[in-house]
Formats: sequence, structure tokens, C-alpha cells
Amino acid sequence: MTEILHVLDARMERPGMYGVFHLTAFALMIVIAALLCAKGRNAKDKTFRKICVIFWIILFLFETYKQINFSFNYNDGSPYWDYQWYAFPFQSCSAALYVLPLVFLSKPDSALRKAAASYLAFYSLFGGIAVMLYPSTVFITVIGINIQTMVWHGSQVIIGIYFIAYYRKQLGLRFFAAGIPVFVGLVGVAMALNMIVPSFTDETFNMFYVSPKFESTLPLLDMVWKNTPWPVFFMIYLFGFTLAAFLVYLAAKGVLRLSGKKKAASEEQAA
Repeated sequence: MTEILHVLDARMERPGMYGVFHLTAFALMIVIAALLCAKGRNAKDKTFRKICVIFWIILFLFETYKQINFSFNYNDGSPYWDYQWYAFPFQSCSAALYVLPLVFLSKPDSALRKAAASYLAFYSLFGGIAVMLYPSTVFITVIGINIQTMVWHGSQVIIGIYFIAYYRKQLGLRFFAAGIPVFVGLVGVAMALNMIVPSFTDETFNMFYVSPKFESTLPLLDMVWKNTPWPVFFMIYLFGFTLAAFLVYLAAKGVLRLSGKKKAASEEQAA
């Protein structure tokens, strides 16, 4: 058991932003997203569900590894369990673990699936892109955790892009708006946890980084947290993430419109 834990805790030099490790993960993410969109954008529901299940299993296994790695410590070489509440898996980047099953367990045309897919296509995609472009705060000296964080956030981007491609014919304001209640609901659960869990632990516990007790460490929002009353910070948080998701939606619409024009032009030339 101890040997396995030591293997899972193998060390490396902390990767730098846009170094070999980061760029390799970024390139793999782009290639997988491109292949998945090319091969699976017209997939039948059964295949679509399988793709979602495969990604969920990958995320679940990597999250399980992360929880084990963060919470096993050593006392004179003997391992002991001390759960690290700051690593509890209910951050915005962990949301796919809970939202993705709503996609593959619900009916194709159900409002629940569209709402979950919308959240993953815009809110989750934004979060994944932000970390993949600026991963300095997530890299540490543990090899497995660095791989885990690239797989997790890279998967957010891959799933989001794939959902945009898969739902491209439904990509309107109504589809985007369907994801807002999912986001608000997740933040509501995070707030409930932020009120309950600190009552039995002194550790930092700040799910979705919206706790009034602990400082938000998210870029830009950390300044808002320090300089405004918490209710103002909370409203800016909700508005800011929804605005960011909406900008992702507009970008997706623009790319789809541009690709549609190019396809039409090539078909006219061929005719």
C-alpha cells in the first residue's frame, strides 16, 4: 500500500506556463477536440451517450486519484488519512462530474439534457479555457496531479467544444439560457456547503470561491472580494460568469456562421 501511494506521489519539477508539459497537453486537447467534432458531430444518441459516459469515467477516475493523493500523509513513513477539505470536489471545474450524468441519463429532447449540455458548452468551457490558457496556479511538483489537472481542464474544453458542434443546429439564445439555472443551482449548492462544512472543520473551504468567510482567489474577482461588500461581490460573480459564458456562446455562433459560409461557398464552386 505504501509503495503504491509513493508511486502516486512521484515528483517532478513544477511545469512552467507554455513549457513542454503545458504545450503538449494543450496540443493533445486541440487534436482530440478536432477529431471528436469531425467524427462525432452527427453521432446517433447511443454513440453520443457512450462518448459522454467515457469522459465521465475518465473524470471520475482522475478525481478519485486526486482525493487519494491529497489526503494521504505520512507519519514516520506510515501512511494515514487526513482529508483535505479545500480539495473537496465541488468547484466550478468539478461540475462536469455532476452535470455530465444529467446528459447521458436523460432523454435526447428533454429540457434537463439541454440545460446540462448548455452549461457544459458555455460555462464549463469558459472555465476550462481559462485554466488551460493560464495554468500557473494549478501546477505543482506532483506528476500525477499535473497530469490530472490537464486532463480535467482539457476535458472541459473538449466536452464544451464537442457539445457546441453536436448541438450546432439548436444553438440559439434559448439554448444558451437553458444553462443559466444549472449554473445558479450549482452555485446555490456551493453556498450551502460553504455554510455547513466550516462548522466542523477549521480548514479553508470555499466551493466555487463564493464563501463570505474565505477570500476568493480567482483572478480579478479577488480584487472585487477585497474592495466590495460580499453581496456586491456575489452579484458581480454571478453576472461576470454568465457574461463570460455568453461571450463563449457568441464566439461559437460566429465560428459556426463563418464555417457555414465557407461550406456554402465551396459547394457553389463545386456546382
